[in-house]
Parts: sequence; structure tokens; C-alpha cells
Amino acid sequence: MALISWYMEIQKSSFSNLNELKLRFPNASIIGDDRVIFNIIGNDYRLITRIIFQFKTIQIKWFGTHEAYDQIDVLTINPK
Repeated sequence: MALISWYMEIQKSSFSNLNELKLRFPNASIIGDDRVIFNIIGNDYRLITRIIFQFKTIQIKWFGTHEAYDQIDVLTINPK
């Protein structure tokens, strides 16, 4: 349900840049390659996305538990 809530919130929002995104999702972590990490259900799950504001596109790169997140490289989504 929490992932669906995130999706509905993103879908109805219009962000022009990372600063606007951070105003709505202050706990989001911004990393390289236009990637943004969202915490889902507090810190239980992580969602890695790639956001291209120019084209209003969000690409889901990875979703999983916090434990599984600790085992990947967030820029390549490969095991560490």
C-alpha cells in the first residue's frame, strides 16, 4: 500500500527540479546519474529511481528491502 501511495503522490505532482522534489519528499536522497532514493514504509524498503525533469519521466531502477539495498551499488544496481 505504501508503494501505491508513493506512486499516486508522484503521479499527481509536478516537479521542475530536485529542489521542488525535496520540498515534497524531504527524506529523499539525491545521488549521481539523476537518481533519487525514496524510503518506503519508513526505512523498511528503498526505491531507487532516475528522474529526468526535462521530460517529466521517472524510471524505477530498483525496489527492495533496506537489507537488500545495503548489498547493491546504487549507481549500477549491481552487487557490491
